[in-house]
Parts: sequence; structure tokens; C-alpha cells
Amino acid sequence: MRNFRNALGLAEHESPFPWQEELLARFIDEIGKRSSLDIPTGLGKTSVIAAWLVARSQGAALPRRLVYIVDRRAVVDQATREAEKLRSWVDSSPNVKSQLGLASDQSLPISTLRGQYVDNREWLEDPSAPAIIVGTVDMIGSRLLFEGYGVSRKMRPYHAGLLGADTLFVLDEAHLVPPFEMMLQTLVMNDTGFGPDHDLARLIPDFKLLSLSATGRSAEGEVWRLTEADLRHPVAKKRLEATKRLSFCESDGSKSLSELLAEEAWSLADREAKAVRVIVFSNSRDVAKKAKEAIEQLTGDTKQGINSMTIETELFVGARRVREREQAAEWLDAHGFLAGSEKAPQHPTFLFATSAGEVGVDLDADHMVCDLVEWERMVQRLGRVNRRGDGDAIVRVIVEWPSPDGPTQKAIAKLEAKRTKAEQAKVALFRTYRHRVETLRQAVVTLPQHGDWYDASPGAIRDPIATMLAPISDPGLKRMMFIGTGMAPDPRPLIAAATSPTPLRPALTRPIVEAWSMTSLEKHTGRPAVAPWLRGWVDDDPQTTVIWRRYLPVCENSSAAAKKQFADAAEFFEQAPPHLSETLETESRRVFDWLTKRAKTILKKMDNELPIGDDSDQSPQLQRDSIIGFVLGRALSVERFVSLEELAFEGDKKAVDRRKDELQRSLNNNTLVIDARFGGLSENGLLDDATKFKHSSTGDDEDWGLTGFRVRLSEDGSRSDDRIWRTCFRFVSRLSELGEPLSWLLVEKRRVSTTSEDARAITKTNQALSTHQEWAEREAKRLAKVLNLSPEYEQMLKVAARSHDEGKQSLRWQNTFSAPAEGRPFAKTRGPVKPRLLDGYRHEFGSLPYLERDPEFLSLSPDLQDLALHLVSAHHGFARPVIRTTGCEDAPPSALEHRAREVALRFARLQRRWGPWGLAWWESLLRAADQRASRLLDESPTNQETNDNQEGGHVDG
Repeated sequence: MRNFRNALGLAEHESPFPWQEELLARFIDEIGKRSSLDIPTGLGKTSVIAAWLVARSQGAALPRRLVYIVDRRAVVDQATREAEKLRSWVDSSPNVKSQLGLASDQSLPISTLRGQYVDNREWLEDPSAPAIIVGTVDMIGSRLLFEGYGVSRKMRPYHAGLLGADTLFVLDEAHLVPPFEMMLQTLVMNDTGFGPDHDLARLIPDFKLLSLSATGRSAEGEVWRLTEADLRHPVAKKRLEATKRLSFCESDGSKSLSELLAEEAWSLADREAKAVRVIVFSNSRDVAKKAKEAIEQLTGDTKQGINSMTIETELFVGARRVREREQAAEWLDAHGFLAGSEKAPQHPTFLFATSAGEVGVDLDADHMVCDLVEWERMVQRLGRVNRRGDGDAIVRVIVEWPSPDGPTQKAIAKLEAKRTKAEQAKVALFRTYRHRVETLRQAVVTLPQHGDWYDASPGAIRDPIATMLAPISDPGLKRMMFIGTGMAPDPRPLIAAATSPTPLRPALTRPIVEAWSMTSLEKHTGRPAVAPWLRGWVDDDPQTTVIWRRYLPVCENSSAAAKKQFADAAEFFEQAPPHLSETLETESRRVFDWLTKRAKTILKKMDNELPIGDDSDQSPQLQRDSIIGFVLGRALSVERFVSLEELAFEGDKKAVDRRKDELQRSLNNNTLVIDARFGGLSENGLLDDATKFKHSSTGDDEDWGLTGFRVRLSEDGSRSDDRIWRTCFRFVSRLSELGEPLSWLLVEKRRVSTTSEDARAITKTNQALSTHQEWAEREAKRLAKVLNLSPEYEQMLKVAARSHDEGKQSLRWQNTFSAPAEGRPFAKTRGPVKPRLLDGYRHEFGSLPYLERDPEFLSLSPDLQDLALHLVSAHHGFARPVIRTTGCEDAPPSALEHRAREVALRFARLQRRWGPWGLAWWESLLRAADQRASRLLDESPTNQETNDNQEGGHVDG
């Protein structure tokens, strides 16, 4: 228990909540595959991570990886902060580190969407080590289903394999994403046979699901709720009884919602005449921005008798670049808006938030003003005020009753029989809207009433939820409220009516999963988009991710065919892919409008011969025919180029409308990489077609610090020879009239960062093939021991590791990678690399005959031989189910075709036997062993001064 207290960061006199102690005990005893935790907001649900870690350190049979899933990309989330604190605790506790199986110089692997561990892929490095991954529904869900957004096809099976086995999924605010929760439940319970054959099931580590909720909506499997002991705990009692006095402000339609929100928020600060923190929630981003502007005007409006006062304001909305979101987190902390913060604001401080502030972040304010939304969202909002129970919070809810316009008023005044169809439709729409507002309001008034306000404390919210969950015949949980002489109605139907309906979703079937799992097929007619399985069939607008780059793969004076230009651009973005820290995600229609308006402004300046940048902008000026953007698909494929000229939309109206429609559709659910000179990014990280802010840092800058790569312009194409950066790709950015290179773009990666799958063959020193495979075999043996594989499977994995790169003995491969003549064959070389010599050769394919002749391989059973052969052919992400035969010269073409056919048939046999995730998990073990052997070479102390000198472009061999 001391370890648990320390992991939670509690002092000696403090104790965990009883539900936390019970959860730890259940973790140690081993939980079932499906469970739920239904605990009110503010009682530390993220301590689930600490309970898992402590239980693991005590030998509990829990999955090695904990994946904490949040619904939205908030500025900062409590799960990340919890993971960071736990990492520090483990680093300071040698005994705990040893019990977790971590080396003395190894920290707890953390990979999150935010903070210094953003997208670092530490969780991929060692399948046998405990790891914490924090991600969104889309990030985790797409990777689990072999369709990882922003992940190359070669890496997708690796991600899926490590997520689909030995993982505890913790789904926060599960009530917000019921389709995703149901999909995970289907997989966890193996309802439709996704797992391996019965006799093999014990060999693949289980994955489990724990759903977290504060609304009572999700309660499947084993469920933990507060007990009487929790209600007596002094801290829990204080938080459950935290004063939150809720009242309504009924709008008569004379003022806009933004005005009402601003006025109510200002009245809370002005009434107390002190530096209070007020959070203002609205359902609309535009309303939030206008409310912020309105309160800033109010504070200096002396004409209305309002005294001028210094205030602080901040906007907390989605559709903001992640880098600026991170910076906003500092503002939240500095002004005391993060729960538990000891910092207090110096002036009245207002935070204007949309749904981005409702989940995934521990916001805390003194008071709150908001519009009326669905019940589950109201519960989330109320959890963001007086969170610790130290204050006396006032909550003002603006109720916007619909006001009928003139035609609707006339239609209402008519007898129903005399209304036209159009008038009937107007009346029906008005009444539907009014009924919806009344429905949402009625759910709130199920809370206990005290005079002119309602008790919105967590304890009061818990009562109607408990009633809703209990059988109606249970008299012990019926809350007695008397209005006049009658008892209040049962709150269950009122709350249910005000709760968002669960979206419909498609069934998850094995054929669909198997179509997704064939990742080496660029196209597959049976491979649908995964979004409906993650969020259901919803009416949400398509989203577009926008990133700004200083350097784009555009070659001036190039006469190359379009196919070659697309291929070169695809290689460029594979080496310098979009990184989460540089992304801004918003509705595709907004991006299209922004793109066209911004282009119109720039083109107008060009027509008037005005400069596009300012004097401090040293970049070349944009030209009318400049390529200013690339649209990338989910798999980082280049879907289209976007030129400035085409955004002018000149010409025949029908043709223009068609081009607009094509561009808008191409943006849907894709990524737009835009030239930094195009601008359009505000200082706060928001899309702004009129902004004059020019000099925001971009993801390809060296000082960005998170992407792990930089792009620089070089006139001679010379490569980095320093100890920090290594050149991994060169792109000719300008040609002379004779076709000679005049300048190059160099993509350079930090030497400590993992390069692409195939670029691992380029290192700072040469390494003999026998040495590399010996290291890989040793690492495979270590993994097998830690994972408790049986002797026959340990032998299989070792044999595969020992022979996985034998295909590099090919003279073609050795010459391509400029291996020294003396000492061949080499597995790793310093280069330079000559890609044209490779001719598409896959060394994994060339390794198979060597493995088949290995005496230890021949001693394996036929099933294990099949598995070993597949692991070797798939260890760079191919052979699912196809792999190229080009460039291979160790057999006649007919024999090579037969071998390739066997590769595909073997994949089908093994996937049927092991299941999609079981087979991918086996692949991840060999890939991890291979990558570890490569890292050992790069990390060698004697390997610090050399240069990789790679020539030409990216190598795929």
C-alpha cells in the first residue's frame, strides 16, 4: 500500500479512496476481459494508471501495455500528467523499476499525444516492457484496425500487433463514444472469432477493456462504483458535496447568446470584485470567440456605467494547431485553471471554451456560465467548476428558447387545417426545436432544488444516475422529492431523453478485419474506411488536417512526368511525415473556405504588384503558378498538388464549380500540407484568412524540437556530417535549363531517432551480417524469455532472427549499399547508396531459401516452419500478403513466382490459424528484435564520429 500511496503522490497522512484500493486489489487478483468504472468527475479516475503500474510491479497478470484513450484532442490531459509523474516515481524507485523488468538505465516508456513524449514510439521498442500510451479514439482505433492514420503501410501491422495483444485499453468518458466502446468489447470478448484457434489461444497475451464514465451510461461486465466507505472518506465527501448552485437565465431573444454569456460571466466577477476564475462554455466556436470579444468590450464600456478593469481572457477551442495548444496549457496553469494548481490569477480571469474543454483535461474554475446541451455534456461541464470542493460556485445556464420568425408566427396563428405544407413544416420545425430545449432543461431540473437554485454537486448528480441504473421497483434508491403534494416523477426517462442517442454502427466482421490487415496491398476493393467503426454513422462534418511547411517537394524547371513527381513527393513525405505537434484539425468546409479566401487575397496582391511577405521574410516570393500545397491521404499517399493559380477558379462557371467540388472532396478526411508563405495561421494557432501573422515556426524547422527531423536547402547537396543530424533523403528542388541540379532539399533526422524501416541499413559504421544477426538472435532470445514463450516457440523466434537478413548476401544488395569489398557480407553500411542498382530487390524475400536450409529450422514442426518463414518475409511490413520478386536472382523467374505465391498463401494460412492480431503480434517480436539490434549499433560508443553519406533518394531494399 505504501507503493500505491507514493505512486498517487499522497502524503503520509493521506489515504487513497476506498474504490482505488478495491481496484488495486482486483488488479492484483486479475480482472476479467471486460469491466467498467463508474465514478463521478473529480474523484481521480486517472489513478487507474497508477493502480495498473503498482499491480504490475507486484507480479499481477495484467497486460504489459496500458492504452489510455481520450475522445478529443484537448490542450493537455490528466492521463499524460499522471503518466509523467509515474515515470518520475519509477525512476526514483530502483526496487519498483526492477520489479517492472526495466533496466537501471531505462525509464518507463511513455508515448502520448502531448508533451515531451509526443509520438516518440517508445512503446514499439520493446514488446516485453511495460508501457503507457495515451491517444485519441481516432489515433488508437485506426492503428488497432490496421489503418493507422498517418502511419505508413509497412508500419501498420507493427502498431496493430502491439495494440491487439497484451494491452489494457482504458477508455475515458466511454459514454461519449459508444460505437468505439462496443467495437472494443466485440474484440475483447472475441464474439465473432477474431482470435487464434482454440489450441493456440493461451500463447497470445490477452487484451482487456476497462471503460471509465461519470454519467452511468456505460456499465458493462464487472462494474465498480462508489461504496459507503467512499462516501465517508473525508476528501471524497468534500468533493461529492462541493457547492455548485445552478440557476437558469431564460433568454427572450432580444440579445445574442454570446452577449448573454459575456454579461453573465462579467456579473460573476463584478459582483465579487475580486480575481475569480470563470469558465464560459458554449457549443459553438464562433459563439465562444464573440463572447470573448464581448466581455473585453464590456470591461471598458464606461458609457454603460461599467468601471474599466483589467481582466485576463483565453480561448479554449478545437481547430487549433497542437503547438499553440501546448503553449495555451502554460496559460491555464499560470492562471490556476488546472485542477490542483496552487497558482491564483491576479485579475478576473475568463476562459471561453467549447467541447474541447469538456473532457480529457482537469480544468477547474470558481464559477461557470454555459449554454444548455445534452445531459452527459452538462455533467462533464459541471465537473470543471469547484472541482475540489473548496469554494462556493455559481453556475448560470443560458436557456435559448426559439423565437419564431414572422412567417412562422403567422403559420402558428392559423388553424392547423388551413396551413400550407410549407407552413406546417415551419411550425413542426419550431416545435421540435422548442421541445428539444424543454427536454434538455427537464433533465437538469431533476437535481435537488433549493429555492431559486439547483444543487449541481457531484453527489446530487450521482443520485438521479443511481436511480436511473437501479430497477424501478427498488424503493431504496427512489429519491423522494415533493412538489406541492405529489412526488416528483422518476428521473430516468427525463435523463435518457436528454442524453445523446447512441449512433448506429456497422458490424465488425472477420472478413473486413482481414481486408484491413492486408497492408501490403495499396488498394483493396473490400477495405472500407474505418471511421464508422470508431464513431458510428454520424452527421459530423468531414475533417481536414492542415500543417504548414517551409519546404515542399517541388522541383523548379522539372520536366518529369506527373507519375514521377507524385512518386518523389511520396518519398519526401515518407521521410518527413506530418507530425502531430504541427497539425491543426478542423472541418473540411472551413479549410476550403479559408484556402480560397486566402488565395484570393494573395492573388489580388500579385495583380497589384504588392509583396506577399514583409521585409523580414527572406523566402522567395510566391508566383501565380506556384505549387502551394499537397493533399495527403490517410496512408501518406500524395492525392493531389494544389497550385495558387487553380485557386483563382477562373473560367467557365460549370468547369469552376466542378473544380471546386473536386478540391473540396479531396480535402475530406485528408491532410493538407501548405506552403508557409501562404500564411493564414493566427498567432494563437487558428485558421485566419486575414491574419498578418507571418513567422510561426513550422514542423520542418530545426528548432521545432518534436518531429525528430528537419529539412534544409543545400546548393551542392552535401550531407550533414555532425553528431546530431544524419541525411536520410535528398530531393532536387531546382534544375538548370540543361537538367542539372542547382539546389537540393535535404531531409535530416536526429541520429538518436528511429529512421524508416528500410533506412536502418544505413548506419554510422559498417556491421558484418553475421554480427547483426547474432545481435538480433540474442534479442529474440531475451524477448522469448521475458514473455515466457515455450521452448519450441523460443527456438522458432531465434531461428527466424538468425536468418532474417540472409538475403543481404546478394551481390546486388552489397553493391547498392557500397559495402566494402573486404569483409563482405555486411548488414549495415555507411553507404553511399545507389538505389538504381537495387531494382526493387527485397532482401526479406531473398532470405527465405537460406532459412529453409537451416538445420535448426528443419527440426521445427511444419506449423512453426510456416510461422518462421512468414516472420522473415514480413519483418519490413511486406508479405501481407504480397512481396516483390524484382531484382531477385537466386532462382529462375518461375521459381520466384512460386515462392511469392507461397508467401501469400502462407499469410492466409497463418492468419486463419492465429487471427489477425495474433499473427501481427508474432511479427512484432521479430521486428522489435531486429530494430533493437540496429539501435545497439547506432548507440555504440565507438560509433559517434562517422557519416552515413547516403546518395540519391530513399532506399527500399
